[in-house]
Amino acid sequence: MKFFSENYRSFLSELKTNNNREWFNENKKRYEEFVKQPFQDFVEHMIIMIRGEDPSIIIEPKDAMFRIYRDVRFSKNKDPYKTQMSAVIAPGGRKDRTNPGFYFEITADDIGIYGGMYQPDKDQLQRIREHIVVHKSEFESIIKAKEFKKKFGEVMGSQNKRLPKEFVEPAKDIPLLANKEFYYGARIDGKKITSPKITDVIMDYYLAGIPFNEFMKRAVG
Repeated sequence: MKFFSENYRSFLSELKTNNNREWFNENKKRYEEFVKQPFQDFVEHMIIMIRGEDPSIIIEPKDAMFRIYRDVRFSKNKDPYKTQMSAVIAPGGRKDRTNPGFYFEITADDIGIYGGMYQPDKDQLQRIREHIVVHKSEFESIIKAKEFKKKFGEVMGSQNKRLPKEFVEPAKDIPLLANKEFYYGARIDGKKITSPKITDVIMDYYLAGIPFNEFMKRAVG
C-alpha cells in the first residue's frame, strides 16, 4: 500500500529552508493533507502489522506519533518545526520508558529506524548489564546474527568512562558493558518513502530487531 507521495518529500524539503511560522501557516493545508494525515495512516497500519507479532501493542496512532512542533526552550536551535515525522511503537507508545521500543522517522531524504533501550535510567542500566553478564552467550549470538548485522551493523550507545566495580572485569570480555545505552539503527534510501512496499521494508527491519528487543525487555523486567 502506498502512503506517501512526492508531495510529502517536497513539503519537508521546503520546510528545511523555510523553517518559520509564517511559511508553515501559509502551507499548513499542504502539511495536513500530504504529511500529517498520510503519516498517521501509515503509523496506524504499522501498529496493526506489529500487533500481529506483539499482542501487547494496543495503542492508537496518537499515542505513538511525535508532534512536528519543536520544544525550543532549552535548545540553541530555535527552528520551530522538525523536518521529519516520527513515531515510537511500544506498549506505552512514545512516552514508554520501561520497554524497548521501535522508533522510525521519515524525512524528505531517507527513513530512519531504531530500536532497543535509549537512555535507560540508572536501575534499568544496572539490570541490563547484569543480564548481559549472566546471559553472555545469548547476547552475543543476537548481536552477531547474520540478519541483525546485515541490517544494523553494531549496537550503538554512548559509554561510561568508569564502570561500577562489578562490571570492570567482565567488560574486558564484553566491551559493550561500558554502554550507557543499548540501541540499534539504520537509515534507508529515500526512494522507499513513496514505494507501495514501504511497510514491508520497515517490517523486515522490525523483525530483525525482535531478538534484541526481547532480550532488553527481559533484562529490565
